[in-house]
Formats: sequence, structure tokens, C-alpha cells
Amino acid sequence: MSVLPKARGQNKDNKFMTDIKKFMNQKIRVKFDGGREVVGNLIGHDAIFNLVLDKTQEYIRDPNDSFVITEKTRNIGLIVARGTSVALITPVDGTQEISNPFISEKD
Repeated sequence: MSVLPKARGQNKDNKFMTDIKKFMNQKIRVKFDGGREVVGNLIGHDAIFNLVLDKTQEYIRDPNDSFVITEKTRNIGLIVARGTSVALITPVDGTQEISNPFISEKD
């Protein structure tokens, strides 16, 4: 019996791997550790969340404040996103940005 934990995605009860398949060939947004964000078409993935994206665009951060993502983009094309650096995966279609309900208008 192994005492090592299973890698993400190797557990048969993991419902997410089934859910990510429905986003194949669709546009998704990926946020990485460190703050980078990209949008591209998901064309492949594996059990440890390595992602293959095509027609990818990276959102450029504000040079004065690295925590602010601007609407400026640069085309990257085909990328392989290493699963250990992926922080968030979300579909682009069907989502919309909302104001932060935890920030008061006085701030």
C-alpha cells in the first residue's frame, strides 16, 4: 500500500475531470499562479491538469500595478499550460464580470 498521495485527477471520484471534458474545443480563461491570465480554445488536457490551448491571448498587466489586469492582449497562439501553475479554469461563454460586493462605495 502506497503512503504517497495521488496526483490531482487520479482519483476516480474526481468529478472535475468529467466536467472539463465538456469545455473541449471551447474558449476558456485560465489564471496562473503569479497572476497571469490567458484565454484560448481548450484542445487537450491530462489527468494532472496540463492544458493545451490554441488561439491563446494573454491579458497584459498594468506596468504600474502588477495586480491590475488591463484589457490589452497579446496573441500567443498554441500553448501547453503546466498543471501545477494553473490556479483557475473557467469557461468564457456564459460568464460576466460583476462588481465586488465586499468593497464599500466609500473606499
